[in-house]
Formats: sequence, structure tokens, C-alpha cells
Amino acid sequence: MKESIVNTFSKVVSRFGTNSQDMTILEKMIKIIIILIITRIVIKIVSVVIDKFFKKQRDFKYKMEDRKANTLAAILKSISRYAIYFIAIVPILELFGITPASVLAAAGVGGIAIGFGAQSLVKDVITGFFILFEDQYSVGDFIKTGEFEGIVEEIGLRTTKIRAFSGDLHIVPNGNITAVTNRCRGSMRAWVDVSIAYEEDIENALTVLKGLCEDIAKNDDRIVEGPTVLGVSSLGSSDIVISIIAKTKPMEQWAVEREMRKRIKEEFDRKNIEIPYPRRVVINKES
Repeated sequence: MKESIVNTFSKVVSRFGTNSQDMTILEKMIKIIIILIITRIVIKIVSVVIDKFFKKQRDFKYKMEDRKANTLAAILKSISRYAIYFIAIVPILELFGITPASVLAAAGVGGIAIGFGAQSLVKDVITGFFILFEDQYSVGDFIKTGEFEGIVEEIGLRTTKIRAFSGDLHIVPNGNITAVTNRCRGSMRAWVDVSIAYEEDIENALTVLKGLCEDIAKNDDRIVEGPTVLGVSSLGSSDIVISIIAKTKPMEQWAVEREMRKRIKEEFDRKNIEIPYPRRVVINKES
């Protein structure tokens, strides 16, 4: 379906490049505008066709994972967009008397200079293929690369778009992605440190926390393993720190940590277990 749309588009726009010598500048500009409008329409149509195809594949017996399907859809859109733009450029050049053969000849003469200038572009494209082939990350994954961190919104042949939690959109050339930390593959760790006062009974606090963790594990389907009370992890200047660990589904670790802290505070209040906090004692000495 997509190939037929592109082929039809190629035949239509090729007609605009004929008899360019008999046309005025105004006529050429009008035809260029028409070609560009048709180009944008075809790109939209191809994008819709790709989206519909991958939406239907979810009903197939051997369907792809949603993230892989979204990634492949983004790549096909990118390739289609480049191909359509290339097809549209040819008749535009012919309107000005420039044939593709002459362009290729000029490219052969200046190939060395262009090659040096396009090294970064070639590097971006090659790296993009390796990212896709090795399945390093997919659309929707939470990754960190260099100084950038966020959700992958789009993977193209040349760039990767990463949306940070602040809302900023980072557009990173694939050639600059040398190391990636993917935080969406496998179970993630949720870690909570709980402080109790030195005056409290440690065994009683551990028993309360273990009972609470068992209840959380039964009722929270975001948790894959645990929570497990590890025990006393450190002795602070005014508190005893008890650590709790759990394994969660990807991207759920922070929500689980917040929920565990809330539940622990509520449980400690019911059991009258004190969580220490900074205090200031003022002694008024009468003279």
C-alpha cells in the first residue's frame, strides 16, 4: 500500500518537470508550490497508513510488543519521508534545467569535499541502524545518554528525540550516543530508608515493617518481588536507619517508593513508633 502511494506520487510530480524552458518564473514558482503541497499531503497519507497497519497488527496472532511496533513505525515514517522528499526534489531541479545526471556528475567531482562534510551525517545514520538492529532502546523507554535523560519519543535514522521530565525535548544525533543506560529493561529497584529514634525497640520496629511489607506485596501489583526488610543499615547521629528493598515493574519504582513511605508513616503513627526529627532544646538559666 505504501509503495503504491509513493509510486503514484513519483509519477504525478515527474510531470511537473517537463517543458521547463517555456515557463516563466511565476509558473515555475507555482509548480514548485504545488509539488511541495502534494509532498506534504503524501507524507501525511503514508504516516496514516503506517499507523493503521501497526494498530491492526495488535490483533494478529503473532503480534509485536507495543514499544517495538512504535519504534518500527517511527523508522518507516522517517525512511518514507526522506524518499518522498527525494522524489519531489528531482522535478523541482528539472524546472530550472538541472538534470539528475548533471547533479550526479557534479557530486562525483566534489565527492571528496562532500564526503568530509557529510562524515557526521553518515556516522549518525550508521549508528542509528546499529541502535535498531541491537534493540538498545525503543520508543517509550526511559533512558540516559550523556547529559540527557528522559522518555524516548522518536527514533530516526539520524536523531533520537528524548523528552525530559521537565518537558524539554532533547534532539540527540545518533552519532553522539556512545553509551546508553536503559531503565526500562527488566525489574527496577525500589529502595526506602526508614529512620527510628534510638529510644525505640528495634525488634518491634522490624516486626511492624515486615508485616506492613507483606500487606503491600499482596495488594500492589506493581511490585514484582518483595518488599523485603533488610535490617539496620546505618546508625546516624540521632537515628537508626532501617532499609527496605523491592523489585518493581519498569518506571514504577518511584511511585512504589512514595507509596511505601506513606504507608510506613501511617503505620508508625498507629504503633506509636517515633521517627526522629531535628529538635532544639533551649535552657533558660536564671541568673
